Amino acid sequence: MVRYFFSPVSVILLLFLIAAAIFLIPLLFLGLIGSALSKLGFNIIWIIALIIGMIVGSFINIPLTKVRSEQQFVRVEHGRLMDRLYRVPEFSNETVIAVNVGGCVIPVFVSLYILLSALTFADPAGLYLRCLIGTAIVAAVVFKTSKPIAGLGIATGFLIPPLCALICGIVLAGGDPFTAVAVAYISGTIGTLIGADIMNLKNLANAGAPVASVGGAGTFDAIFLSGIIAAFLA
Repeated sequence: MVRYFFSPVSVILLLFLIAAAIFLIPLLFLGLIGSALSKLGFNIIWIIALIIGMIVGSFINIPLTKVRSEQQFVRVEHGRLMDRLYRVPEFSNETVIAVNVGGCVIPVFVSLYILLSALTFADPAGLYLRCLIGTAIVAAVVFKTSKPIAGLGIATGFLIPPLCALICGIVLAGGDPFTAVAVAYISGTIGTLIGADIMNLKNLANAGAPVASVGGAGTFDAIFLSGIIAAFLA
């Protein structure tokens, strides 16, 4: 039976995220991440709800469709990418394509909110162009550094997307704090989704994973960290 509720990260990384969340809660009230998301138009209630929603939602995958592969798979216990070890679940010739709530649905919602909020600015087209360029750069880098891991799906180095988004936010912002945060967040989240998952959809059927989750598995942590990186630009 296919499970749609499972952790998209390793136990070690999950413990790290929990520790990071505990550390980030006081930062919310000190104004670090609160400052970042408040610059994007969110109040403190929404800020807390979004962070909790991303962490809890990382365990929830919404199934969309199924793809089937006739490929024969050799059972392995672990997969590796850039010295990062992934535990491989059981193989399956039928893969359910799903979207992860915490790593896809919520980040897309936040990104759309940012873009809609920019309509009230003097030059929304300029912001959109910078976000588009940043997203394209991150997507290209992530696509080149990600790969399908048999039995798991698509995985990427979790530090590459947020660091790339950080550089894009600094270089493309033109000195404007809101633009820096917006470019870093959108390029880091949407760019990762496109580069790691969307551009690799053709490879998912041959990965042998029971569930291939857009925004989950080996990409959630990169998307989560992209939001944190954006906070440091506020």
